[in-house]
Amino acid sequence: MKKSGMLNREIASVLARLGHTDTIVIADCGLPIPEGVSCIDVSLTKGSPSFLEVLKAIEADMVIEKVTLAEEIKDYNKTVHTQLNFSDISYLSHEAFKEKTKQAKVIIRTGEVTPFANILLHAGVNF
Repeated sequence: MKKSGMLNREIASVLARLGHTDTIVIADCGLPIPEGVSCIDVSLTKGSPSFLEVLKAIEADMVIEKVTLAEEIKDYNKTVHTQLNFSDISYLSHEAFKEKTKQAKVIIRTGEVTPFANILLHAGVNF
């Protein structure tokens, strides 16, 4: 048994296999999952676990080089947007964001029920 860190075995396995520039998505419960992209559904009820809870847990175990968000989060979900503290953030339209999810290694579906609470995490390296 692991002593600390990510306990979800599916997420831990994905994180361990990521290479530089690979991407994963943390999504609200409404983001469509593209055909052929793996989904780890951690949702329990509306709002649980939240997008920010899941993001915080993954940040603790993943080297993140940059992130991509839907431009719409700035206007429609300021509460979540203002809590994101990344040095390299790029923005796309929501439609373009959904296209980018087709290349993700996995989409982690949360119980989040606020609009545009989705993030594309680009893996970095720890050396």
